[in-house]
Amino acid sequence: MSVIVIEFITLDGIVTDPDGSAGTPTGGWAFRHGPETVAGDKFRLGSLLDEGVMLLGRTTWQLFSRLWPGREDPFAARMNAVPKLIATRTLTDVSGWANSQVIDGDLVEAVRREQRDVIITGSLSVVHALMAEDLVDEYRLLTFPTVLGTGERLFPAGGPPAFLECTSSGRTGAAVLSQYRRATPR
Repeated sequence: MSVIVIEFITLDGIVTDPDGSAGTPTGGWAFRHGPETVAGDKFRLGSLLDEGVMLLGRTTWQLFSRLWPGREDPFAARMNAVPKLIATRTLTDVSGWANSQVIDGDLVEAVRREQRDVIITGSLSVVHALMAEDLVDEYRLLTFPTVLGTGERLFPAGGPPAFLECTSSGRTGAAVLSQYRRATPR
């Protein structure tokens, strides 16, 4: 089992409001580069969506549950079919998006018990909680040629260190997809 974080990110490490749905002044920065950069399986999840589980925070789940169920392309079919675990203290009804279930109990313990690969998209508070427990095995980052100067960072100042190795990198539209895995000790 691996824990895989996928994020749209700016050159200066900001992950806040890439689609503009949060209404921040700089929101929508990822989507300014056109649909070819953000559409489809840009993160190369492939069979991970068929065999793994997606982990989402409440805000990301609420956004995605309004977007994905109405889509019918092959990637949307995978997104709709994948089992989804939601980390929330307030949501009780997650019937609006197929295969969704609220995590019962502690987030970190639920991830530790999970047998399938865990894919986290967006959901920064969830990502930070798992980073603090050293549970993230891989990052797949779609880096956009944008510098915002303000917003929430994937790797915050004062956060835990991470020693990673780049396993792949390549251009995807206007962005660069890079995959980083936990570095093996020397």
